Amino acid sequence: MPILPNPSDPALSRRLTGIDERGQPYETAVIEERPLTIYLNRQEIVTAMTIGDYPEYLALGFLLNQGMLTASDTVTAIDFDAELEVVVVRTQAPTNVEDKLEKKTRTSGCAVGTVFGDMMAGLDGLELAQTPVHTSTFYQLSYQINHTPSLYMETGAIHGTALCQGTEVLAYMEDVGRHNAVDKIAGWMHQNGVSAEDKVLYTTGRLTSEMVIKTALMGIPTLISRSGFTAWGVDIARQVGLTLIGRMRGRKFTCLSGEHRLVFDQNLDEVADEKRAMRRKGADA
Repeated sequence: MPILPNPSDPALSRRLTGIDERGQPYETAVIEERPLTIYLNRQEIVTAMTIGDYPEYLALGFLLNQGMLTASDTVTAIDFDAELEVVVVRTQAPTNVEDKLEKKTRTSGCAVGTVFGDMMAGLDGLELAQTPVHTSTFYQLSYQINHTPSLYMETGAIHGTALCQGTEVLAYMEDVGRHNAVDKIAGWMHQNGVSAEDKVLYTTGRLTSEMVIKTALMGIPTLISRSGFTAWGVDIARQVGLTLIGRMRGRKFTCLSGEHRLVFDQNLDEVADEKRAMRRKGADA
């Protein structure tokens, strides 16, 4: 069974009352946001702002995507303390993270994403699988994901990321930061031994350098978004040969990298144009 958003989870949002544009009382759901401090063994790494679900996947995926853990490291335990809002990832052998911590920089990610000065080191010599992707699957995934009950539909102010194989959604994560949602996917993949070479990552967020780097480091060859690109994100995608597709709305999309994987098998006359209301809602979570 796929992991899907649970908009009915009372821990993830709450009802608040205000007034609307006519000055009338109005009740709405608002997403929760809470800190989560991640430790690697005894070393405090970072405090991230998150909605609070899947903290173990978030911590593990963050450490993997930052290169602070590698596939050869043996994770012996992941301990989460809800009261202290702390998660500790424990490894069999000690790790050395001090050099990375000295290179810490801030990025453009929502909720103050954190990456490190050597974040691109893992891209050297990286070869992504040449798995072809059919454009027909893009439209099916877009419709499926946009119509899946989610926290975004309930509250807004949140990003979603889905790991897909063909037309099947395997895991759909949400968070206040798009990078957090991707890290949860990475942690889930690692914990469950899910391969990456035939997968597609779909996100509602902007296609920034950080999103491209994380997708490539996860070994996923295709990244799709409803939103747009940054120039550096495109440059990195072209460097590593990642298929990068943005502005996926209705019949339209733009591919700025990795077009050699695309198999154009969709009859566009059979694709409905996106409704204006949906375009407004999905402009940028």
